[in-house]
Amino acid sequence: MGIGAHPAGSNRSSSCIRQILALMASRKLAAVLGAILHLSLCQNSPEVKPEFLAPLENHTVTQGRDVSFTCVVNHLQSYKVAWIKSDSRAILAIHTHMVAHNPRISVTHNGHNTWKLHVANVQKNDSGTYMCQVNTDPMRSQNGYMEVVIPPDIKDDASADGLVAKEGGNIRLRCQATGTPMPNVTWRREDGRNIILRHDNQKEALKYHDGEILELTGVLRQEMGSYLCIASNGVPPSVSKRYSIDVNFQPLIKVHTQLVAAPLQSDVLLQCSVEASPRAMNTWYKDTGEKLLPNEKYKMEEASVNDYSWQMNLTIRSLEQRDLGSYVCSAANALGNAEGVVRLQELNLPKTTPVSLTRNTDPRPRKKPPRTKKKNGKMYAGRAEGDDGFAGNDDDLATTQRMGGSGSTQDGHRTEEPLTVPSLSPPWVILNTASRKRFFGLQKATLLLFLLFVTAVYK
Repeated sequence: MGIGAHPAGSNRSSSCIRQILALMASRKLAAVLGAILHLSLCQNSPEVKPEFLAPLENHTVTQGRDVSFTCVVNHLQSYKVAWIKSDSRAILAIHTHMVAHNPRISVTHNGHNTWKLHVANVQKNDSGTYMCQVNTDPMRSQNGYMEVVIPPDIKDDASADGLVAKEGGNIRLRCQATGTPMPNVTWRREDGRNIILRHDNQKEALKYHDGEILELTGVLRQEMGSYLCIASNGVPPSVSKRYSIDVNFQPLIKVHTQLVAAPLQSDVLLQCSVEASPRAMNTWYKDTGEKLLPNEKYKMEEASVNDYSWQMNLTIRSLEQRDLGSYVCSAANALGNAEGVVRLQELNLPKTTPVSLTRNTDPRPRKKPPRTKKKNGKMYAGRAEGDDGFAGNDDDLATTQRMGGSGSTQDGHRTEEPLTVPSLSPPWVILNTASRKRFFGLQKATLLLFLLFVTAVYK
């Protein structure tokens, strides 16, 4: 459907006639002759047709935004510009007059050669082809396409708030997403662990799973937690929804240290690890059956490890003889109960005897002990032959440590006799010995070279 077309040449003829009548109204001969000449020129000059200066643009717009189409036409003269939605063939506006009764659509004209069609708060049904048309004969028009895109959205699902299965059972998750274009749906675990898929007696571990439906079969306690459904279609923002899974099983208690020993008057910590879902009621008992309650003697704490594990802590303050024995940690939920036992005994620490160190405080200088040298299997005192003459003090040659010993008993009294422990020879003694060996070795080598030289000369 288009607007009515003007007959060919009608615009040009009517314009010439109006101008001739205006000239003839002056009643002058020159004016009449000019009018006749102008009429002749009007009839013989070609008509200038309207033309589009730029193509109509295409738009991809997010739902809820505003968009405009711009149509630029030169030499429009008395022709009209109309806006039409091509797929419905509905006329939206002619020139600056609105035809469609849609408050979100409007047109503007800059008074020269530019017409604009405005669509506010774009909706999905606004998608389609739009036409800017001039009512020439034949009609002249150009088209522009508008694509309305919609960010993804996930439909509400009441089951996402809590899905429960017994250990070894199956769980089916479904995430329905909408949007334009159609979104892609991806699953992942919120804690970053792998998704476990089981089929045909095989197990597959995946970081991500694509698809609207996630089937979990033979679920174990390690698979409980939060799963995220993420929908995206290239139109920001992407959206996600959390699905919580609970796997129920009866309690299990692990005692990592079954025997604990501690000295009396100390504080001692007993521990049990509990796994249960739903969460268990945890209790401590004495081996006599007495239920323990928090007080000045006992301190009880529970620390969460993960979704289904807790650490039971029992602190016994100022350990006494009567506190020794066995302690029972107990856990119970709707599916069953479990117990663990920790034995507590006294730790006897060995008694230590203090060791006294004595030091020679005599200010008088000590005599230098004679040095010995082994020769031919015998020991000789005094300076060794060929000694370099260096003499250190007593501590350089040997050091002694005197320590309090057990001693002996005299006249009913115990006497402490110091133990004398000689130290190793200091490094310089070893170094001097090595130096002497190198010196005698050099002497022998020099003498041998001298004999060889003399023999060679006298030959």
